Amino acid sequence: MPLYPHARPFGRVPLAGALALTATLSLAQPASAHTEIEADTPTALARDVTLTFTYEAESDTAGFTQVRVVLPDGIEPDDVTLEHAPRGWKFTAAPDGYTIVGPALATGADAEHAISVRRLPNAEEIVFRTVDTYADGKVARWVELPTQEAESDQPAPVLKLKPADEGAKPADSPSARKADAASADLASGASADTSALAENEGLPAQLTTAGAAAVLVALGAVAWRLKRRRAGGGGAR
Repeated sequence: MPLYPHARPFGRVPLAGALALTATLSLAQPASAHTEIEADTPTALARDVTLTFTYEAESDTAGFTQVRVVLPDGIEPDDVTLEHAPRGWKFTAAPDGYTIVGPALATGADAEHAISVRRLPNAEEIVFRTVDTYADGKVARWVELPTQEAESDQPAPVLKLKPADEGAKPADSPSARKADAASADLASGASADTSALAENEGLPAQLTTAGAAAVLVALGAVAWRLKRRRAGGGGAR
């Protein structure tokens, strides 16, 4: 007869509770970011910065064929150039970012590419939403932003930046660059107009000189004719 007949078997309830708790935590654990981003100069307003993106393969049946990146505010597609990408992949700019497309990578192989950015914005962190496409048509969208309330299931890669160096100037906006280009065009047009005007300004004076010469020639011809008539008239008398 057991010493404590009403005692429950040791360890069954605690073990079952632990398993249930583990399962609950596993279900509640948010998905980790499957796209990582690194910068050689992670500083606000830094110039000519190289950003490297690494995409973790998730499919067991197909490899990557395309990566789509949406640029954050403060970085324009014209500010980006491709440094390197998987062999055979092509870079194409888009209104809000860029796309890299190419032959399918091996199944399970991670994808990586790097871009050069003319200048980083003045921010504490910047977000690059990405969309990955596999050869079998599967699409993974890492576009969600974490909130204070909860982590997102498909978080977009975030690059945290150090404060700008002392003396660094704010990045010029696209509108400012367009204004500068327009000003340059206007200045060029004004210069051409000024040159044309300078050439035309001498035209009235040239016309005046030519007109005066023509008048003198005409007067000379009249005087010569009158002289001949007078000479002829004197001989008849």
